[in-house]
Amino acid sequence: MSDPGRPRFAPDWLELRERADASARAPELLRPLRERLVAQPAADGGPRGLVIRDLGCGTGSMGRWLAVRLPGPQHWILHDHDPLLLTHAGARMPETAADGTPVRATTARGDLADLGADDLAGTSLVTASALLDLLTRDEVEELAEACVAAGCPALLALSVAGRVELSPSDPLDDVLAEAFNDHQRRTDQGRALLGPDAIAAAVEAFERRGATVLVRSSPWRLGSVESALISEWLRGWVGAAHAQRPELAPEAVAYLRRRLEECAAGELNVEVHHTDLLALPRPLSGSV
Repeated sequence: MSDPGRPRFAPDWLELRERADASARAPELLRPLRERLVAQPAADGGPRGLVIRDLGCGTGSMGRWLAVRLPGPQHWILHDHDPLLLTHAGARMPETAADGTPVRATTARGDLADLGADDLAGTSLVTASALLDLLTRDEVEELAEACVAAGCPALLALSVAGRVELSPSDPLDDVLAEAFNDHQRRTDQGRALLGPDAIAAAVEAFERRGATVLVRSSPWRLGSVESALISEWLRGWVGAAHAQRPELAPEAVAYLRRRLEECAAGELNVEVHHTDLLALPRPLSGSV
């Protein structure tokens, strides 16, 4: 897994989606996560505190959402291959946790390709957002192996589920959705991406290694208030479908024009389905 094969995401797009992401994340997973983290001993026998690695952190939206919902001092290590995104993420992390204890953050250029079980030693939690669907099956297996071997929980949020619902409906909705899903499963520079199959692959990979896996729905529900996000999402969604099936070009162009007009008029609602996953490996012997 090499950096040239990784997509780059514009900070503006990540900023635009942050509020929708925050609203979509599955809060039901926080209770079992907190219970597990409280039960863990301090890393390396030092002062109790959490060490959290955020893989593919982007502008740091997961850290901004989660740090203030977890108690206790926290050290976030923000991983991304894009130095521009790391600059954004590192500068905007919360300073305090849910109970007022300090949060600090450091950045590390790179991503999960560089991390094995040894690298995760002393890590309390691995997180990622909108990442699983960009991975191959082998990469998901490597992530599960590293986390389970290190006894480290993983909270993997906002993976595409392969379903979208637009209201009002249009005859081309299903055609474009199918083409988009095929694009998500494309082979890119020799890497066969999982797209909407990623959650099933991750559940199987973690469970096969003895982890308890909890899965919850985390859809975007977008209306007129999110018109700017809808319009950008539409352009990307239709563009990916068209890239996958160039023969759709005339219909896709007309479809996008219609949908953007509906969006501008406040008449379009969109539900984009995602899934959040919490994997809880068995604690390492003698760790609790």
